[in-house]
Amino acid sequence: MQTRILRARLLEAQLDLAHRREQSVIVLLTGHAATHKGRLVNELNHWLENRHTEVHALGPSSEEQERPYWWRFWRRIPDRGRIGIFIHGWYGDGLFARAERRLSPGAFRDRLAEIRAFEAELAAEGVVLLKLWMDIDRSDQRHHLQALQADPVRAWQLTTADWQRHLQHAAIEALGREMRNVTAVDHAPWRRLDFRDPPEQLQRVGALLHETLVAPPEPPSEVPEVMAGEMPAAPSIRRADPRTKTSLKKSSYAARLVEEQGRLAINAREAARRRLPVVLAFEGLDAAGKGGSIHRLTAALDARQYRVHRIAAPSDEELALPWAWRFWRRLPADGRIAIFDRSWYGRVLVERVEGLAPEAAWRRAYAEIREFERQLLAHGTVLGKLFLAISQEEQLRRFKARAATPHKRHKLTDEDWRNRERWDDYRQAIDEMFARTQAPGAEWELIACDDKRRARLRVLESVNERLEARLASPI
Repeated sequence: MQTRILRARLLEAQLDLAHRREQSVIVLLTGHAATHKGRLVNELNHWLENRHTEVHALGPSSEEQERPYWWRFWRRIPDRGRIGIFIHGWYGDGLFARAERRLSPGAFRDRLAEIRAFEAELAAEGVVLLKLWMDIDRSDQRHHLQALQADPVRAWQLTTADWQRHLQHAAIEALGREMRNVTAVDHAPWRRLDFRDPPEQLQRVGALLHETLVAPPEPPSEVPEVMAGEMPAAPSIRRADPRTKTSLKKSSYAARLVEEQGRLAINAREAARRRLPVVLAFEGLDAAGKGGSIHRLTAALDARQYRVHRIAAPSDEELALPWAWRFWRRLPADGRIAIFDRSWYGRVLVERVEGLAPEAAWRRAYAEIREFERQLLAHGTVLGKLFLAISQEEQLRRFKARAATPHKRHKLTDEDWRNRERWDDYRQAIDEMFARTQAPGAEWELIACDDKRRARLRVLESVNERLEARLASPI
């Protein structure tokens, strides 16, 4: 195909992508050094309408090092209708670290498994992947590096890392072959490009991108995950009784509240000193007391240390990206606390029960959630998951009290009454959520909340226990 015709067709396909806003596209280039990757990206960007493209060549910043590894990539996923171009992307770190033996064979295999899970999740959420391996023979690579070094106009492009990659050519070739074999799947295949003159390379890449835009691969039906040990026993809301025989007296509650809040203040300061990130996810039935419990929790914390994220219906910005993006972007830096008033579990609770997500999406979400939480734990995050349970009778009493109290009336919505009509459906979804997302380090705490005072104390106790267990650990 003539270059002029190819450029016109590619631009037409890109503008159609931007108009429909149904998918986004990621072009990822990695491979050997001295294969024109930078020049190729620059020229491809000129072919495209660059108002709808973004280019990323990543080196981890201090901000990124303070969060789980995949945060840096999640925050750069392009919106629907856009094209993101990544040089090396999520492959370069592992590939070159393994070539330099900074990464063990087992850790390299684990990274490849993480990549498979990450790319499957992206593909299932409408992100189309075009992955290009840039190949070059070792002798051609040497001649090209020597020519660059001898050219006063282009010598600045050459770095010591390029020569290092040349010395590692055999290792990178073997590791690259293993990497492609493990991560090549129908929804994210690899395309291998031999070293050629830049115009020929650009023609080939342009043709592959056009093909990807007009005929994207089918998304996967399942998402693989990197398992982390056996599942511990999960709680059950249908077997638990949220009622208590006696209510805790106000005087006893006040004394114990001060004690637990003081305990939390000490634990939180020590977690900050040790640079431990903390993520607390609050879920629960309507009127169970999430807001009140979170208020008692944050009263013990330094306001500079924590942030409360109240998760509601997704915004237009969030709808333009994979559903997990809005949780990844809110993860705390090391030494900080993120409190989620409702969380990523909405996909397998309200979105499931109310039909707001397709069945395939919420069923797939269990594996996505387990992998997300495994990534948090791998980074060293202290993860607390609290579910606040309430009896049907107590919920009705609180609904009526809210309706009769002017300053609380805003808390009661038509949605609360509608959710109550699906009581049994929610309880079934909750128990399945417990069973399928219980994991070592990510256990659920089921808290009986018919007695608000006891429930609030138990929330504080649970968070303290989780923090103290981690602070007592030598790791």
